[in-house]
Amino acid sequence: MDFSILTIFPEIFDSFLSHGIIRRAIEAKIISVNPMDIRNFAEGKHRITDDRPYGGGAGMVMKPEPLAGAIAEAQKILPGGRTILLSPQGRPFKQSVASELSMLDGLIFICGRYEGVDERIYKTIDEEISIGDYVLTGGEPAAMIIIDAVTRLLPGALGGEDSAEKDSFTDHLLEHAHFTRPSVFEGEAVPDILLSGNHGAIADWRLESSLIRTLLKRPDLLEKKMLGSREKKVLKRWCEYIEQLISA
Repeated sequence: MDFSILTIFPEIFDSFLSHGIIRRAIEAKIISVNPMDIRNFAEGKHRITDDRPYGGGAGMVMKPEPLAGAIAEAQKILPGGRTILLSPQGRPFKQSVASELSMLDGLIFICGRYEGVDERIYKTIDEEISIGDYVLTGGEPAAMIIIDAVTRLLPGALGGEDSAEKDSFTDHLLEHAHFTRPSVFEGEAVPDILLSGNHGAIADWRLESSLIRTLLKRPDLLEKKMLGSREKKVLKRWCEYIEQLISA
């Protein structure tokens, strides 16, 4: 999968692209990432990419000419890529959106700065995406988040083929509790069932752990999940247990 990132600070991505799963995915040619400097498409000696807003007001607005030039070049390189403006006004980014984007051949991210982009640039984009209801100084962190979330869904990126399928949110559940060595840490032992070698029992324990975590931390997720009979039984038992604690 190919990513193009339009930004006025391409150097921000140097560390991000040089470590961990992203670096390995690049080396394995699972993904390619091309940060493009919007300033290269600006005119004049100082390559200005922003100006004061018409009508007055605080802040600056990204000029349309450099953005349009950068977008046109990126779309030439990735003719089938989806052009996405990273904006707090966009569609909320969720795991389901990451899964949707992972099915595409390429993504072009526009990293806004200042107060936003000139309105006339919207005709050149396919959609807006927001990573949350807060405001950043630029779209670069959002681009990193989406690239990371999408990359780990691509075949071969994580090594274990079922690793991404068991992540939190993939089935409207939080992930189960994890334990590793040592078997006892500060007096607290790993649950015996995880040391039993009984894979069926371990799977049941992990499902129960996942359901309990979701119930306690993110009950809103359960509203979106189609629960099976075994899952309903687990939740009913724990709801009764919690009611007993409250009424005690």
